[in-house]
Amino acid sequence: MSASAATPTAGRDAVLAAARAHFDGGDFLRDLARRVAIRTESQDPASGPALQAYLEGEIGPCLAALGFTFSIHPNPEPAYGPFLIAKRHESDELPTVLMYGHGDVVRGQDASWKRGQGPWTLAADGERLYGRGTADNKGQHSINIAALAQVLAARGRLGFNVTWLLETGEETGSPGLAAFCAAQRDALAADVLIASDGPRMARERPTVFLGSRGVANFELGLTLREGAHHSGNWGGLLRNPGTVLANAIACLVDGRGVIRVPALRPPPIPANVRAALAGLSFGGDPGDPAVDADWGEPGLTPAERVIAWNTLEVLAMVTGNPQHPVNAIPPSARATMHMRFVVGTDVSRLREVVAAHLAAHGFADVQVGEPMVMHATRLDPDNAWVRFTLASLQRSTGKTPVLLPNLGGSLPNDVFADLLGLPTVWVPHSYAACSQHAPDEHLLAPVAREALELMAGLFWDLGEQAATLPRRGH
Repeated sequence: MSASAATPTAGRDAVLAAARAHFDGGDFLRDLARRVAIRTESQDPASGPALQAYLEGEIGPCLAALGFTFSIHPNPEPAYGPFLIAKRHESDELPTVLMYGHGDVVRGQDASWKRGQGPWTLAADGERLYGRGTADNKGQHSINIAALAQVLAARGRLGFNVTWLLETGEETGSPGLAAFCAAQRDALAADVLIASDGPRMARERPTVFLGSRGVANFELGLTLREGAHHSGNWGGLLRNPGTVLANAIACLVDGRGVIRVPALRPPPIPANVRAALAGLSFGGDPGDPAVDADWGEPGLTPAERVIAWNTLEVLAMVTGNPQHPVNAIPPSARATMHMRFVVGTDVSRLREVVAAHLAAHGFADVQVGEPMVMHATRLDPDNAWVRFTLASLQRSTGKTPVLLPNLGGSLPNDVFADLLGLPTVWVPHSYAACSQHAPDEHLLAPVAREALELMAGLFWDLGEQAATLPRRGH
């Protein structure tokens, strides 16, 4: 083999080694510690200055040092946090990658932490790196920024263009994101979205997912009278709204979790989605709950139930006073319902469909609230960007990556897939038992170290193969 032929492999090996050294030498942890220390709790109305500081004083300058220009933009919804757009443009002839992350976190829940040093100090305990945002999402976008830096240091250029979009409201439902992206459509024009959020299927398995299930939350309510009435004097004479509402829910989803509303059930699972999920198992990592084998749609594997099917859950239900029950028939009951759904499910008339189904089963007086919806997305698993990503991750790790056609959870991926029209490829760097949104959130050090390697390899390969990858409008 000639020296020139050996150069790409040698360069790739060197950039992976540099990524490992960036973690082992403590540079990555120092960057992440600064970011964790910024209290970007978007659920706290007083967090505005911290959200601004995270973009303007931390992420923006870090990207500027890598040759990006950046700008901070107010949210179209003024009560919520700002956006950052950063761009590094190398050539009109090269593909452009849109990258995404969110700098906000859920509330710290400071008093409830039992491990580490609380939510705002990065603290290592064995292989766990504790701190709010380590898994969701500061650690994940920090890995991607650091991987870009390793490629730039090794090659002097990326070999492709990059636009970064960071929001600061994902933990409050991404208010303003769709409107902002619509207004900034030209600035965010790209050929693909490559981003990181959510968990790997298992901690040892590099994972790629191509979209997310949608989510719809809606309220059910039943008020039968103004006040409670003694159960001895009136029991058997008055309808109990708790009993009625429980049975109304049971006509929507049965005692084994099977959806009973025909219009809320998804279309058949596509063959390539079923093939991608074949042989995958969920659970089994330390801290994971045991999977209930007889729950959910019969005839499906657990992987198909959580990735390729719809679910309808009861998040909360209340009637009377649960903290101090009294012997009285309550006047009202309410429940919060939660639906996860896949591509192909029509939720445009969800409220009307649910109300009609309830009425047909004798529950016409149950009120159905207007749902809050985030739409489902799923890139074709046979897309060329998917094949490229899987091949690169396998080359870097020696492991066959897991391909999930979509995440079981939900992300604002519909903004990128539907509004901006991009193929979307997500490479998550966390794991299911990371305690995100809970006390003791953590990132696993071995997963983060491997993620730095595989993302550096992915960006190296993207620069090498840029001319062969699909372009929008080409």
